[in-house]
Amino acid sequence: MAPQRSQSARGYVAKVSLPALPPPIGTSGLIGWLRQNLFYNLTNSLMTIFTVVLLWLLVSSASGWFVIDAVMQAGSKQECLKIDSGACWAVIGKRIEQFMFGFYPEAERWRPLVCFLLLFVAIGPLLLPSFPARRQMLWFSAIYPVLTGVLLLGGAFGLPPVKTALFGGFMLTLIVGVTGIAASLPLGILLALGRQSKLLAVRTLSVMFIEFMRGVPLITLLFVASTMLNYFLPPGTHFDLLLRVLIMVTFFSAAYIAEVIRGGLQAIPAGQYEAAQSIGLNYWQTTRLVTLPQALKISIPGIVNTFIGLYKDTTLVIVIGLLDPLGIGRAALADANWNGLSNEIYLFVALFFFVSCFAMSRYSLWLEKRLATEHR
Repeated sequence: MAPQRSQSARGYVAKVSLPALPPPIGTSGLIGWLRQNLFYNLTNSLMTIFTVVLLWLLVSSASGWFVIDAVMQAGSKQECLKIDSGACWAVIGKRIEQFMFGFYPEAERWRPLVCFLLLFVAIGPLLLPSFPARRQMLWFSAIYPVLTGVLLLGGAFGLPPVKTALFGGFMLTLIVGVTGIAASLPLGILLALGRQSKLLAVRTLSVMFIEFMRGVPLITLLFVASTMLNYFLPPGTHFDLLLRVLIMVTFFSAAYIAEVIRGGLQAIPAGQYEAAQSIGLNYWQTTRLVTLPQALKISIPGIVNTFIGLYKDTTLVIVIGLLDPLGIGRAALADANWNGLSNEIYLFVALFFFVSCFAMSRYSLWLEKRLATEHR
């Protein structure tokens, strides 16, 4: 009987390739995504419905003040109140150039605009592996800080000099934030390696630097940079305030980056070090080719979180007299024509920081997925 069943079974084997059948209805496309993410079970469905209703109530109640009844053009708060009862966004329109450039000379504002546009060209090769002519453009990324300094400060190539005391608004935030982020990462890597060094002097200095910077609030370091630092310099030495702030912000962020990367280094299995030694790699080759790339990949969430915190902490420069967006907003509120419009001003500044920080967090998620080789 067994041979007969085998003979009968061979009759059901297809002799030609059959087309793939479509997935079951409701398991793919928009309907499949909704079922999987929003209506997977009864609890998930109830939470989805509750969230939608809550968002609808919030949006419908706030849209009137934000958009429908808002006033876009007016000469003062009183004029806004006469026109409508919503938000008086006219204050932003009147002060938008100060929010963007601070008190940078109006005739020279093309220079920070050019620097801002070139920023995307400079960071593109660093952030995107598929950037066109990436290897050649990395040279531009290397000279971008020097080019930006020449354009913003002037005094060369016939450009009129501009004092850093005139820097302000979003331009100042980007200068402090981008400089701190770009400079603190390599310094933080060196400190993390120094803290794990077998050389006692290097390890001691790294630990002392990291613990001191992490144990002192940034606002205290900014006060030291703005007031006390001059006492330690030779008489007659002029040390620009903005440069002092950039140094302190970089040192402060580097200490936190060092601890994040040190955690990534400690998460690497000992077998990785042993494998590198077995093929004859020295310390620097092991660090550059084996351990550090893995540590950086592990540390991406912590690094980006530190960068976002640093970017938001740039608002602390207001306490030492630099007019960041909050400083410009406070100056606008001091004007009798716009006094009392703190909601509009602070919401506008908050929107700027939210967009910037959200972009950094989304890039972090994209980079994590791209480097997630464990599940490939």
